[in-house]
Amino acid sequence: MKPGKILLFANTDWYLYNFRRSLAVMLRANGWQVILVSPPGDYGLKLQELGFLWIPFDFSTSSTNPLQELLVLWRLVKLYRQQRPTLCHHFTIKCVLYGSLAARFTRGAQIVNAVTGLGHIFTDSGLKARLIRPLVRVLYRFVLGGSKGQVIFQNTEDRAYFVESRLVAKEKSHLIRGSGVNCDTFCPTASATNRPEDNIRVLFASRMLREKGIFELLEAARRLKSKGCPVEFLFAGDVYPGNPSSLTDKDIAAIKLEGVATYLGHVDDMQPLLAQSDIVVLPSYREGTPRILIEAAAMGKPIVATDIAGCRGLVEDGVSGLLVPTRDAAALTFALEKLLCDASLRKRYGKAGRKIVLGEFAGDIVLDKTFAVYHALVKSAPAANSLVQGHDR
Repeated sequence: MKPGKILLFANTDWYLYNFRRSLAVMLRANGWQVILVSPPGDYGLKLQELGFLWIPFDFSTSSTNPLQELLVLWRLVKLYRQQRPTLCHHFTIKCVLYGSLAARFTRGAQIVNAVTGLGHIFTDSGLKARLIRPLVRVLYRFVLGGSKGQVIFQNTEDRAYFVESRLVAKEKSHLIRGSGVNCDTFCPTASATNRPEDNIRVLFASRMLREKGIFELLEAARRLKSKGCPVEFLFAGDVYPGNPSSLTDKDIAAIKLEGVATYLGHVDDMQPLLAQSDIVVLPSYREGTPRILIEAAAMGKPIVATDIAGCRGLVEDGVSGLLVPTRDAAALTFALEKLLCDASLRKRYGKAGRKIVLGEFAGDIVLDKTFAVYHALVKSAPAANSLVQGHDR
């Protein structure tokens, strides 16, 4: 089997451009025809400018209308049949479920599914999520159990959950921590050393969802401000109106009005913002392996995060940062204050964090492991061996 068509399917064009562009470039360099599929957006045009075939496919990530979802699935099946990919790589829960179903109607298509986190359905305790969860588990068991598929997880806990729940066979599961980061681009900068000690910047950069611990972080900011700590909180990220966990425009307006944190909205280029920040914080309830923490550690930034799957794999408590319990504003306040008051500790944690990234989370490492998963699907073909072992860096 010679390199053929590979289809990468994600829930946003932004994700494909920022997190999987290097993978697409590497695949193309090895002779694969790369097809990128996502809902429409501005980043799709950027992917086209790079010479990739990008196909906009519109679907809602929050719809629960059965007839509408069947129509979406049918449109996706038609797309897969038209393109006839040799290999499909799906990212995020809905793309994994629908993409795998569509690929089964495409003769000869091999499937790689990336479970980048359990998602809202598994983490939310609300009635709607609890009702949908059993159905999603059944769908996962069906789409991940095929003979042609391999599944990638970003942390050991999620992998163990899926294996122990018999949603995927252990021999078809793989651990690849995150999507990789360019450690030449994301590296410690001289400008960071010139930051004033009387105005320390704490950066939160993620989707503006309640489960990211935003309200606990706001409470920690209030407590630190009331103590007179010389700290500035920056929030960077979009709201997601289709996600039931998203903050609303009213919530954002309240944050701006209160003034304990500066809301920056979406930030296209994180490197300059990270360079001018002193501490990066992510008090999330559940994660795969958060890209922002990998980028922060690569740039030598100390991290405060919650003691959860995904964060534990990157942040070593007391070595490269501090881990705190979820939903605990008091513990979050204490950890942030500890770093605010100790510049040498921030420096030591930052240095250790970059060492961890270089050893396990760097882009080349992630690419090598991803290509190895592809090899597991097509290992009998000589071309597959060159795909894994002969790619240029």
